Amino acid sequence: MAKLSSINKNERRKKLVKQYAAKYEKLKATANDKSLDETERLVARLKLAELPRNANPTRVRNRCATTGRPRGYYRKFGLNRIELRDLGNKGMIPGLTKSSW
Repeated sequence: MAKLSSINKNERRKKLVKQYAAKYEKLKATANDKSLDETERLVARLKLAELPRNANPTRVRNRCATTGRPRGYYRKFGLNRIELRDLGNKGMIPGLTKSSW
């Protein structure tokens, strides 16, 4: 199980990303728009830098829904590899079967 502080920190980051998502996307599009004047693009980049650091979507870490483990994460299931195997062997994940050959 991951430290509770790490899980809570990631949840705060998700909340900030959601709060600033529209503003972030707008400024990002303005900063990358080649048709605009260079000064407008520079102003957009400066405003983007003024946003909180944790408002950047890349700062959010994918974590297991049950344990909070950040490594070995499967996006399709929202679980890490260990939990995926345990729940899969118990038959608790629909459509997932253990393969043998």
